[in-house]
Amino acid sequence: MVKVKICGISHEIEIGIMNELHPDYIGFIFVPRSKRFIAPEHAGILRSKLNPKIKTVGVFSNASLQTVAMCIEVSGIDIIQLHGDETREYIAALRELIHCPIIKAFKIKRPIDIDRAMNTTADYVLLDSGEGSGRTFDWSLIGSTSRKFFLAGGLTPENVQQALSITPQPYALDVSTGVESNRLKDYRKVMKFMLAVHEFKSKKNAGI
Repeated sequence: MVKVKICGISHEIEIGIMNELHPDYIGFIFVPRSKRFIAPEHAGILRSKLNPKIKTVGVFSNASLQTVAMCIEVSGIDIIQLHGDETREYIAALRELIHCPIIKAFKIKRPIDIDRAMNTTADYVLLDSGEGSGRTFDWSLIGSTSRKFFLAGGLTPENVQQALSITPQPYALDVSTGVESNRLKDYRKVMKFMLAVHEFKSKKNAGI
């Protein structure tokens, strides 16, 4: 059962949409240069209004261990997502400091990038075209893998079924720009995305 993560949540109105449509995960961006950046205190307030069955992910890029720890403590998020150049040593040090699952994102351009991703020591892998680029990459590069991975990068309600048909089934789909209007999550686009995923799963289960 492929899961859905809606990333880049930063407004209370978006929390209302999430509570109604109920994706499996939402993401808060703790990267200061991002247009979707959210302060950890604000993320904590939004999380308190979120259905507790929806898991929260904090996105970081080359942040200090102390910064990650502070954001976790203040916001209360469930999962860490690393979107920079974090090394195995960094992940090991982070595990000593914070006891929650870690997702490591990788920019995919060549087959060797897939190999690097699959060898990470993080709990989950996220395959992307770039850090919040909103563009797709060549999904056929993924091939077969036994690792749980999040698929990101340019996903939309219109292309998500194609992505699922080309790739080995992802653990989760990660979307942000593709379900936005004017930099806010759009109820109809989120619903259309989730319905497309559900429809694909139903067809696959029916052998269509």
